[in-house]
Amino acid sequence: QVQLVESGGGLVQAGGSLRLSCAASGRTFSSYVMGWFRQAPGQEREFVAANRWSGAMTYYADSVEGRFTISRDNAKNTVYLQMNSLKPEDTAVYYCAAGFPNSVVAGRSYDYWGQGTQVTVSS
Repeated sequence: QVQLVESGGGLVQAGGSLRLSCAASGRTFSSYVMGWFRQAPGQEREFVAANRWSGAMTYYADSVEGRFTISRDNAKNTVYLQMNSLKPEDTAVYYCAAGFPNSVVAGRSYDYWGQGTQVTVSS
């Protein structure tokens, strides 16, 4: 069993930055694929970023490529999402996920989810 707890969300002006954290329980954290997803009001959940193999491979949605960076600290059982150059369209609840997905972009493939943290970007 893995428990995930996100933190770091908040209100920021467009162009600003935030860093989200996701603290995970469990001894085999380093073996999991860790992903970030987001869901805006009235929209479906969408993939943001993921990394696997202890951070050696990373994946990003086109909409955040070059602005967001996913990283992990296996010693702290924590994955991060550094978000720079934020835009109002980045406003959403951000969720951390863990698992061994067949596809890193498919949320249904992940086994564990956090409770989410709100990110609001004002224009």
